[in-house]
Amino acid sequence: MKKNLFTRIAAVALLSAACLTYWSCSTIKANEDQKENWKSLFDGKSLKGWKKLGGDAPYEVVDGAIVGTMTKGTPNSFLVTEQEYGDFILELDIKLEGNSTNSGIQTRSHFDPSGNKGKGRVYGRQVEIDPTARAWSGGIYDEARRLWLYPLDLNEKAKEAYKLEEYNHVRIEAIGNELKTWINGVPTAYVIDTLDPTGFIGLQVHSIPNELDGKKVYFKNIKIQTSNLKAKDFSTDVHIVNLAPNHLSAAEEKAGYKLLFNGQNLTGWKSARTGQLPDKGWEVKNGQVNVLKSDGGESTNGGDIVSEEQFAAFDLSFEFKLTPGANSGVKYFVTLKEKTHGSAIGLEFQVLDDALHPDAKMGRNGNRTLASLYDLITSNKDGRARRTIGEWNRGRVVVTPDNKVTHYLNGIKMLTYERGSQSFKDIVATSKYKDWENFGEAKQGHILLQDHGDAVSYRNIKIKSY
Repeated sequence: MKKNLFTRIAAVALLSAACLTYWSCSTIKANEDQKENWKSLFDGKSLKGWKKLGGDAPYEVVDGAIVGTMTKGTPNSFLVTEQEYGDFILELDIKLEGNSTNSGIQTRSHFDPSGNKGKGRVYGRQVEIDPTARAWSGGIYDEARRLWLYPLDLNEKAKEAYKLEEYNHVRIEAIGNELKTWINGVPTAYVIDTLDPTGFIGLQVHSIPNELDGKKVYFKNIKIQTSNLKAKDFSTDVHIVNLAPNHLSAAEEKAGYKLLFNGQNLTGWKSARTGQLPDKGWEVKNGQVNVLKSDGGESTNGGDIVSEEQFAAFDLSFEFKLTPGANSGVKYFVTLKEKTHGSAIGLEFQVLDDALHPDAKMGRNGNRTLASLYDLITSNKDGRARRTIGEWNRGRVVVTPDNKVTHYLNGIKMLTYERGSQSFKDIVATSKYKDWENFGEAKQGHILLQDHGDAVSYRNIKIKSY
Protein backbone atom coordinates (compact mmCIF):
# COMPACT_ATOMS: atom_id res chain seq x y z
CA MET A 1 0.00 0.00 0.00
CA LYS A 2 2.83 2.44 0.92
CA LYS A 3 4.65 1.61 -2.28
CA ASN A 4 1.58 2.44 -4.36
CA LEU A 5 1.13 5.69 -2.47
CA PHE A 6 4.76 6.70 -3.07
CA THR A 7 4.38 5.78 -6.74
CA ARG A 8 1.34 8.04 -7.10
CA ILE A 9 3.09 10.91 -5.32
CA ALA A 10 6.12 10.54 -7.57
CA ALA A 11 3.88 10.52 -10.65
CA VAL A 12 2.17 13.74 -9.56
CA ALA A 13 5.56 15.36 -8.90
CA LEU A 14 6.86 14.33 -12.32
CA LEU A 15 3.73 15.64 -14.02
CA SER A 16 4.03 18.96 -12.17
CA ALA A 17 7.68 19.24 -13.16
CA ALA A 18 6.84 18.46 -16.76
CA CYS A 19 4.13 21.08 -16.69
CA LEU A 20 6.59 23.68 -15.45
CA THR A 21 9.48 22.56 -17.66
CA TYR A 22 7.84 22.10 -21.05
CA TRP A 23 4.49 23.85 -21.00
CA SER A 24 2.51 26.12 -18.77
CA CYS A 25 -0.50 24.52 -17.11
CA SER A 26 -2.72 26.95 -19.00
CA THR A 27 -1.37 25.58 -22.28
CA ILE A 28 -2.26 22.04 -21.22
CA LYS A 29 -5.74 23.24 -20.25
CA ALA A 30 -6.13 24.93 -23.64
CA ASN A 31 -5.19 21.69 -25.36
CA GLU A 32 -7.78 19.82 -23.29
CA ASP A 33 -10.42 22.38 -24.25
CA GLN A 34 -9.51 21.97 -27.91
CA LYS A 35 -10.02 18.22 -27.69
CA GLU A 36 -13.50 18.82 -26.26
CA ASN A 37 -14.38 21.36 -29.00
CA TRP A 38 -14.34 24.32 -26.63
CA LYS A 39 -14.00 27.77 -28.17
CA SER A 40 -13.18 30.87 -26.16
CA LEU A 41 -15.76 33.67 -26.39
CA PHE A 42 -13.41 36.13 -24.65
CA ASP A 43 -9.73 36.52 -25.52
CA GLY A 44 -8.86 37.94 -22.09
CA LYS A 45 -7.60 41.20 -23.62
CA SER A 46 -10.40 42.91 -25.54
CA LEU A 47 -14.16 42.96 -26.17
CA LYS A 48 -13.76 41.68 -29.70
CA GLY A 49 -16.88 39.76 -30.75
CA TRP A 50 -19.11 41.58 -28.24
CA LYS A 51 -21.33 44.66 -28.36
CA LYS A 52 -23.29 46.65 -25.77
CA LEU A 53 -27.11 46.89 -25.80
CA GLY A 54 -29.75 48.41 -23.55
CA GLY A 55 -28.52 50.63 -20.73
CA ASP A 56 -25.36 52.68 -20.32
CA ALA A 57 -23.39 50.70 -17.73
CA PRO A 58 -19.76 50.44 -18.95
CA TYR A 59 -17.87 47.21 -19.66
CA GLU A 60 -14.07 46.96 -19.78
CA VAL A 61 -11.33 44.35 -19.61
CA VAL A 62 -9.32 44.30 -16.37
CA ASP A 63 -6.76 41.61 -15.49
CA GLY A 64 -8.20 39.04 -17.85
CA ALA A 65 -11.84 39.57 -16.87
CA ILE A 66 -14.76 41.48 -18.36
CA VAL A 67 -15.80 43.97 -15.70
CA GLY A 68 -19.22 45.64 -15.77
CA THR A 69 -19.79 48.64 -13.51
CA MET A 70 -23.19 49.22 -11.93
CA THR A 71 -24.37 52.69 -12.85
CA LYS A 72 -27.15 54.71 -11.30
CA GLY A 73 -29.93 56.08 -13.48
CA THR A 74 -29.64 53.57 -16.31
CA PRO A 75 -31.77 50.50 -17.13
CA ASN A 76 -30.46 46.94 -17.45
CA SER A 77 -27.31 46.88 -19.57
CA PHE A 78 -26.01 43.95 -21.62
CA LEU A 79 -22.79 43.00 -23.33
CA VAL A 80 -23.87 40.50 -25.99
CA THR A 81 -22.18 38.33 -28.58
CA GLU A 82 -22.21 39.59 -32.14
CA GLN A 83 -22.84 36.01 -33.22
CA GLU A 84 -26.05 34.10 -32.55
CA TYR A 85 -26.09 30.52 -31.32
CA GLY A 86 -28.47 27.57 -31.45
CA ASP A 87 -27.46 24.47 -29.51
CA PHE A 88 -24.50 25.05 -27.20
CA ILE A 89 -22.82 24.32 -23.90
CA LEU A 90 -21.48 27.44 -22.20
CA GLU A 91 -19.21 27.69 -19.18
CA LEU A 92 -17.90 30.79 -17.42
CA ASP A 93 -16.96 32.21 -14.04
CA ILE A 94 -18.81 35.16 -12.52
CA LYS A 95 -18.43 37.27 -9.38
CA LEU A 96 -20.59 40.09 -7.99
CA GLU A 97 -19.62 42.73 -5.48
CA GLY A 98 -22.16 42.96 -2.68
CA ASN A 99 -25.29 40.96 -1.98
CA SER A 100 -28.14 43.37 -2.73
CA THR A 101 -28.45 43.20 -6.50
CA ASN A 102 -28.21 40.52 -9.19
CA SER A 103 -26.91 39.77 -12.65
CA GLY A 104 -27.45 37.13 -15.28
CA ILE A 105 -26.41 35.42 -18.49
CA GLN A 106 -28.74 35.74 -21.48
CA THR A 107 -29.24 32.63 -23.64
CA ARG A 108 -30.67 32.60 -27.19
CA SER A 109 -31.85 36.15 -26.62
CA HIS A 110 -32.93 39.00 -28.86
CA PHE A 111 -33.09 42.80 -29.08
CA ASP A 112 -36.13 45.00 -29.63
CA PRO A 113 -34.81 48.39 -30.79
CA SER A 114 -38.16 50.08 -30.13
CA GLY A 115 -38.34 49.06 -26.47
CA ASN A 116 -37.32 50.89 -23.33
CA LYS A 117 -38.23 54.38 -24.55
CA GLY A 118 -36.09 54.13 -27.65
CA LYS A 119 -32.98 52.73 -25.94
CA GLY A 120 -33.94 49.25 -27.04
CA ARG A 121 -34.60 46.21 -24.87
CA VAL A 122 -32.95 42.82 -24.60
CA TYR A 123 -35.39 39.95 -24.07
CA GLY A 124 -35.13 36.19 -23.69
CA ARG A 125 -34.22 33.48 -21.22
CA GLN A 126 -31.68 34.51 -18.59
CA VAL A 127 -29.72 32.36 -16.15
CA GLU A 128 -30.00 34.30 -12.89
CA ILE A 129 -27.04 35.19 -10.69
CA ASP A 130 -28.52 36.15 -7.35
CA PRO A 131 -26.38 36.76 -4.23
CA THR A 132 -29.34 38.17 -2.27
CA ALA A 133 -31.03 36.31 0.59
CA ARG A 134 -33.53 34.95 -1.95
CA ALA A 135 -30.66 32.86 -3.40
CA TRP A 136 -32.08 32.04 -6.84
CA SER A 137 -28.71 31.75 -8.63
CA GLY A 138 -29.00 29.36 -11.56
CA GLY A 139 -32.75 29.90 -11.87
CA ILE A 140 -34.30 30.82 -15.23
CA TYR A 141 -35.88 34.24 -15.81
CA ASP A 142 -37.44 35.33 -19.10
CA GLU A 143 -36.10 38.87 -19.35
CA ALA A 144 -38.66 41.49 -20.49
CA ARG A 145 -41.18 38.82 -21.51
CA ARG A 146 -42.67 35.99 -19.37
CA LEU A 147 -40.67 36.74 -16.20
CA TRP A 148 -39.86 33.81 -13.86
CA LEU A 149 -39.84 30.38 -15.48
CA TYR A 150 -37.76 28.56 -12.86
CA PRO A 151 -37.40 30.24 -9.46
CA LEU A 152 -35.23 28.25 -7.08
CA ASP A 153 -38.19 27.64 -4.80
CA LEU A 154 -38.46 24.63 -7.14
CA ASN A 155 -34.99 23.38 -6.17
CA GLU A 156 -34.22 24.64 -2.68
CA LYS A 157 -31.16 22.42 -2.21
CA ALA A 158 -29.42 24.36 -4.97
CA LYS A 159 -29.82 27.67 -3.13
CA GLU A 160 -26.64 26.92 -1.19
CA ALA A 161 -24.44 26.46 -4.29
CA TYR A 162 -23.59 30.14 -4.90
CA LYS A 163 -20.63 31.61 -2.99
CA LEU A 164 -20.77 35.29 -2.02
CA GLU A 165 -17.97 37.62 -3.15
CA GLU A 166 -16.20 34.74 -4.95
CA TYR A 167 -15.96 33.55 -8.52
CA ASN A 168 -18.71 31.01 -9.21
CA HIS A 169 -18.55 28.51 -12.03
CA VAL A 170 -21.64 28.42 -14.24
CA ARG A 171 -22.51 25.71 -16.75
CA ILE A 172 -25.39 26.17 -19.19
CA GLU A 173 -26.64 23.53 -21.63
CA ALA A 174 -29.02 24.71 -24.35
CA ILE A 175 -29.68 21.64 -26.47
CA GLY A 176 -32.86 21.43 -28.52
CA ASN A 177 -35.74 22.72 -26.39
CA GLU A 178 -33.96 21.94 -23.13
CA LEU A 179 -32.11 24.47 -20.97
CA LYS A 180 -30.18 23.14 -17.95
CA THR A 181 -27.99 24.99 -15.49
CA TRP A 182 -25.35 24.22 -12.87
CA ILE A 183 -23.77 26.49 -10.24
CA ASN A 184 -20.39 25.25 -8.98
CA GLY A 185 -21.24 21.77 -10.22
CA VAL A 186 -24.67 21.64 -8.52
CA PRO A 187 -27.65 20.88 -10.86
CA THR A 188 -29.85 23.92 -10.52
CA ALA A 189 -32.65 24.44 -13.08
CA TYR A 190 -34.23 22.50 -15.95
CA VAL A 191 -36.63 24.16 -18.40
CA ILE A 192 -38.15 22.77 -21.61
CA ASP A 193 -39.36 25.59 -23.87
CA THR A 194 -40.25 25.78 -27.56
CA LEU A 195 -39.41 29.49 -27.98
CA ASP A 196 -36.13 30.85 -29.37
CA PRO A 197 -34.18 28.10 -31.15
CA THR A 198 -31.37 30.63 -31.72
CA GLY A 199 -30.19 33.95 -30.33
CA PHE A 200 -27.26 35.79 -28.79
CA ILE A 201 -25.52 35.24 -25.44
CA GLY A 202 -25.34 38.23 -23.10
CA LEU A 203 -23.75 39.38 -19.82
CA GLN A 204 -25.96 41.59 -17.66
CA VAL A 205 -25.29 44.55 -15.40
CA HIS A 206 -28.59 45.12 -13.62
CA SER A 207 -30.22 48.49 -13.02
CA ILE A 208 -29.56 49.59 -9.45
CA PRO A 209 -30.56 51.96 -6.66
CA ASN A 210 -28.16 54.89 -6.34
CA GLU A 211 -26.30 53.48 -3.33
CA LEU A 212 -24.86 50.62 -5.44
CA ASP A 213 -23.32 52.97 -7.99
CA GLY A 214 -19.80 51.80 -8.84
CA LYS A 215 -20.14 48.18 -7.72
CA LYS A 216 -18.65 45.64 -10.13
CA VAL A 217 -19.64 42.42 -11.89
CA TYR A 218 -16.80 40.19 -13.17
CA PHE A 219 -16.94 37.61 -15.97
CA LYS A 220 -14.02 35.42 -17.07
CA ASN A 221 -13.08 32.06 -18.60
CA ILE A 222 -15.99 32.28 -21.03
CA LYS A 223 -16.01 29.30 -23.40
CA ILE A 224 -18.55 27.53 -25.58
CA GLN A 225 -19.14 24.25 -27.40
CA THR A 226 -21.41 24.18 -30.46
CA SER A 227 -20.74 20.76 -31.97
CA ASN A 228 -20.52 17.15 -30.77
CA LEU A 229 -22.37 18.22 -27.64
CA LYS A 230 -22.46 15.74 -24.78
CA ALA A 231 -25.06 16.54 -22.15
CA LYS A 232 -23.94 16.17 -18.56
CA ASP A 233 -25.90 13.91 -16.22
CA PHE A 234 -28.59 15.87 -14.40
CA SER A 235 -30.22 14.88 -11.13
CA THR A 236 -33.54 13.05 -11.56
CA ASP A 237 -34.70 14.66 -8.30
CA VAL A 238 -34.72 18.18 -9.76
CA HIS A 239 -38.16 19.37 -10.87
CA ILE A 240 -38.57 20.01 -14.60
CA VAL A 241 -40.59 22.95 -15.91
CA ASN A 242 -41.90 21.75 -19.26
CA LEU A 243 -43.64 24.56 -21.14
CA ALA A 244 -44.46 22.41 -24.18
CA PRO A 245 -48.24 21.84 -23.86
CA ASN A 246 -49.37 18.33 -22.91
CA HIS A 247 -45.91 16.91 -23.48
CA LEU A 248 -43.84 14.53 -21.39
CA SER A 249 -40.09 14.56 -21.94
CA ALA A 250 -38.00 11.42 -21.66
CA ALA A 251 -36.58 12.79 -18.39
CA GLU A 252 -40.07 13.30 -16.95
CA GLU A 253 -41.13 9.81 -17.94
CA LYS A 254 -37.99 8.40 -16.34
CA ALA A 255 -38.81 10.32 -13.15
CA GLY A 256 -42.29 8.76 -13.06
CA TYR A 257 -44.56 11.51 -14.37
CA LYS A 258 -47.61 10.84 -16.53
CA LEU A 259 -50.18 13.05 -18.24
CA LEU A 260 -53.59 13.31 -16.59
CA PHE A 261 -54.92 15.18 -19.65
CA ASN A 262 -53.81 13.99 -23.08
CA GLY A 263 -54.67 17.22 -24.90
CA GLN A 264 -57.19 15.53 -27.19
CA ASN A 265 -60.11 14.27 -25.07
CA LEU A 266 -61.22 13.58 -21.51
CA THR A 267 -60.05 10.01 -21.35
CA GLY A 268 -59.25 9.29 -17.70
CA TRP A 269 -61.81 11.79 -16.38
CA LYS A 270 -65.46 11.55 -15.35
CA SER A 271 -68.25 13.65 -13.90
CA ALA A 272 -68.12 14.00 -10.11
CA ARG A 273 -71.91 13.56 -10.16
CA THR A 274 -72.70 10.76 -12.57
CA GLY A 275 -69.47 8.87 -13.08
CA GLN A 276 -69.84 9.47 -16.83
CA LEU A 277 -68.43 12.28 -18.94
CA PRO A 278 -70.61 15.42 -18.71
CA ASP A 279 -72.71 16.09 -21.82
CA LYS A 280 -72.40 19.87 -21.51
CA GLY A 281 -70.35 22.58 -19.87
CA TRP A 282 -66.93 21.29 -20.92
CA GLU A 283 -65.00 21.16 -24.18
CA VAL A 284 -61.59 20.01 -25.35
CA LYS A 285 -60.18 22.34 -28.00
CA ASN A 286 -56.73 23.44 -29.17
CA GLY A 287 -54.99 21.18 -26.67
CA GLN A 288 -56.83 22.54 -23.64
CA VAL A 289 -59.83 21.52 -21.56
CA ASN A 290 -62.21 24.43 -21.12
CA VAL A 291 -64.86 25.13 -18.51
CA LEU A 292 -67.58 26.88 -20.52
CA LYS A 293 -69.17 30.09 -19.31
CA SER A 294 -72.63 29.68 -17.78
CA ASP A 295 -74.21 31.54 -14.86
CA GLY A 296 -71.22 31.84 -12.54
CA GLY A 297 -72.79 29.37 -10.13
CA GLU A 298 -70.97 26.52 -8.42
CA SER A 299 -71.34 23.27 -10.35
CA THR A 300 -74.62 24.33 -12.02
CA ASN A 301 -73.75 23.58 -15.65
CA GLY A 302 -71.54 20.67 -16.62
CA GLY A 303 -70.47 20.13 -13.02
CA ASP A 304 -67.03 19.20 -11.71
CA ILE A 305 -64.92 16.53 -13.36
CA VAL A 306 -62.53 14.22 -11.49
CA SER A 307 -59.70 11.90 -12.42
CA GLU A 308 -60.74 8.26 -12.58
CA GLU A 309 -57.59 7.36 -10.67
CA GLN A 310 -57.02 8.25 -7.04
CA PHE A 311 -53.73 9.46 -5.54
CA ALA A 312 -52.09 9.52 -2.10
CA ALA A 313 -48.63 11.20 -2.11
CA PHE A 314 -47.98 12.98 -5.39
CA ASP A 315 -46.49 15.86 -7.38
CA LEU A 316 -49.25 17.47 -9.45
CA SER A 317 -48.63 20.29 -11.92
CA PHE A 318 -51.02 22.06 -14.26
CA GLU A 319 -51.44 25.22 -16.30
CA PHE A 320 -54.53 27.38 -16.14
CA LYS A 321 -55.80 30.53 -17.85
CA LEU A 322 -58.47 32.78 -16.36
CA THR A 323 -60.91 35.10 -18.08
CA PRO A 324 -61.78 38.40 -16.35
CA GLY A 325 -63.68 37.83 -13.11
CA ALA A 326 -63.45 34.03 -13.33
CA ASN A 327 -63.52 31.46 -10.53
CA SER A 328 -62.48 27.80 -10.57
CA GLY A 329 -60.23 25.49 -8.60
CA VAL A 330 -58.15 22.34 -8.60
CA LYS A 331 -59.08 20.02 -5.73
CA TYR A 332 -57.25 17.00 -4.37
CA PHE A 333 -58.06 14.18 -1.94
CA VAL A 334 -61.61 14.27 -3.30
CA THR A 335 -63.42 11.09 -2.17
CA LEU A 336 -66.95 11.79 -3.56
CA LYS A 337 -68.41 10.31 -0.36
CA GLU A 338 -70.02 13.56 0.78
CA LYS A 339 -72.74 13.64 -1.96
CA THR A 340 -72.96 17.44 -2.02
CA HIS A 341 -75.37 19.42 -4.22
CA GLY A 342 -72.73 21.90 -5.29
CA SER A 343 -69.04 21.32 -5.91
CA ALA A 344 -67.51 18.12 -4.56
CA ILE A 345 -65.60 18.37 -1.27
CA GLY A 346 -61.81 18.38 -1.20
CA LEU A 347 -58.71 20.43 -0.49
CA GLU A 348 -58.59 23.19 -3.09
CA PHE A 349 -55.88 25.13 -4.88
CA GLN A 350 -57.91 28.26 -5.55
CA VAL A 351 -58.02 29.50 -9.17
CA LEU A 352 -59.45 33.02 -9.17
CA ASP A 353 -59.30 36.52 -10.59
CA ASP A 354 -58.56 38.24 -7.28
CA ALA A 355 -59.21 41.71 -8.64
CA LEU A 356 -62.69 41.16 -10.06
CA HIS A 357 -64.28 38.14 -8.35
CA PRO A 358 -65.96 38.90 -4.98
CA ASP A 359 -64.76 35.62 -3.44
CA ALA A 360 -61.30 37.18 -3.02
CA LYS A 361 -62.69 39.49 -0.33
CA MET A 362 -64.61 36.77 1.49
CA GLY A 363 -63.35 34.08 3.83
CA ARG A 364 -60.71 35.15 6.34
CA ASN A 365 -57.54 37.19 5.75
CA GLY A 366 -57.60 36.54 2.02
CA ASN A 367 -57.74 32.75 2.26
CA ARG A 368 -59.89 32.53 -0.86
CA THR A 369 -57.43 34.29 -3.16
CA LEU A 370 -55.41 32.76 -6.00
CA ALA A 371 -53.25 29.75 -5.01
CA SER A 372 -54.61 29.74 -1.45
CA LEU A 373 -55.76 26.55 0.23
CA TYR A 374 -59.36 27.62 -0.22
CA ASP A 375 -61.02 28.98 2.95
CA LEU A 376 -58.14 27.65 5.06
CA ILE A 377 -54.67 29.13 4.37
CA THR A 378 -53.84 32.36 2.55
CA SER A 379 -51.30 32.23 -0.25
CA ASN A 380 -48.05 34.18 -0.42
CA LYS A 381 -48.76 37.67 -1.78
CA ASP A 382 -45.48 37.87 -3.74
CA GLY A 383 -46.46 39.84 -6.83
CA ARG A 384 -43.82 38.10 -8.95
CA ALA A 385 -45.90 34.91 -8.85
CA ARG A 386 -48.96 36.38 -10.55
CA ARG A 387 -49.61 36.75 -14.27
CA THR A 388 -51.98 39.07 -16.10
CA ILE A 389 -55.49 37.67 -16.56
CA GLY A 390 -55.62 35.92 -19.92
CA GLU A 391 -52.06 34.58 -19.65
CA TRP A 392 -51.17 31.00 -18.72
CA ASN A 393 -50.20 30.32 -15.11
CA ARG A 394 -48.45 27.24 -13.72
CA GLY A 395 -49.89 25.67 -10.59
CA ARG A 396 -48.29 22.89 -8.61
CA VAL A 397 -49.28 20.87 -5.54
CA VAL A 398 -46.77 18.56 -3.87
CA VAL A 399 -47.91 16.09 -1.20
CA THR A 400 -45.11 14.07 0.40
CA PRO A 401 -45.60 10.65 2.06
CA ASP A 402 -45.42 12.34 5.48
CA ASN A 403 -48.40 14.58 4.54
CA LYS A 404 -46.46 17.82 4.00
CA VAL A 405 -48.29 19.83 1.32
CA THR A 406 -46.93 22.75 -0.71
CA HIS A 407 -48.66 25.02 -3.23
CA TYR A 408 -46.63 26.74 -5.94
CA LEU A 409 -47.70 29.42 -8.42
CA ASN A 410 -45.47 29.96 -11.44
CA GLY A 411 -42.67 28.24 -9.54
CA ILE A 412 -42.88 30.39 -6.41
CA LYS A 413 -43.80 28.75 -3.11
CA MET A 414 -47.17 30.07 -1.95
CA LEU A 415 -47.89 28.05 1.22
CA THR A 416 -46.99 24.89 3.12
CA TYR A 417 -48.96 22.87 5.67
CA GLU A 418 -49.24 19.38 7.14
CA ARG A 419 -52.43 17.42 6.58
CA GLY A 420 -53.86 16.00 9.78
CA SER A 421 -51.66 18.02 12.12
CA GLN A 422 -53.20 19.82 15.09
CA SER A 423 -52.65 23.19 13.42
CA PHE A 424 -54.45 21.91 10.33
CA LYS A 425 -57.38 20.65 12.43
CA ASP A 426 -57.58 24.01 14.18
CA ILE A 427 -57.81 25.84 10.87
CA VAL A 428 -60.50 23.48 9.58
CA ALA A 429 -62.51 24.04 12.78
CA THR A 430 -62.89 27.74 11.90
CA SER A 431 -63.70 27.19 8.20
CA LYS A 432 -66.73 26.27 6.10
CA TYR A 433 -65.51 22.64 6.30
CA LYS A 434 -65.86 22.37 10.09
CA ASP A 435 -68.88 20.04 9.87
CA TRP A 436 -67.16 17.47 7.62
CA GLU A 437 -65.57 14.76 9.73
CA ASN A 438 -61.79 14.43 9.21
CA PHE A 439 -61.93 16.89 6.33
CA GLY A 440 -58.87 16.74 4.07
CA GLU A 441 -57.37 13.70 5.81
CA ALA A 442 -58.35 10.92 3.39
CA LYS A 443 -55.57 8.45 2.58
CA GLN A 444 -56.15 8.99 -1.12
CA GLY A 445 -58.53 10.77 -3.46
CA HIS A 446 -59.34 12.03 -6.95
CA ILE A 447 -58.00 15.19 -8.62
CA LEU A 448 -60.85 17.56 -9.50
CA LEU A 449 -61.29 20.45 -11.95
CA GLN A 450 -64.07 22.73 -10.79
CA ASP A 451 -66.98 24.11 -12.80
CA HIS A 452 -67.87 27.42 -11.16
CA GLY A 453 -69.82 28.75 -14.13
CA ASP A 454 -66.92 30.86 -15.48
CA ALA A 455 -64.72 30.40 -18.54
CA VAL A 456 -61.39 28.90 -17.42
CA SER A 457 -58.92 26.74 -19.38
CA TYR A 458 -56.52 24.00 -18.25
CA ARG A 459 -53.70 22.11 -19.95
CA ASN A 460 -50.40 20.38 -19.24
CA ILE A 461 -51.87 18.44 -16.32
CA LYS A 462 -49.35 15.85 -15.14
CA ILE A 463 -48.69 13.89 -11.98
CA LYS A 464 -46.08 11.73 -10.30
CA SER A 465 -46.92 9.40 -7.44
CA TYR A 466 -44.49 8.84 -4.55
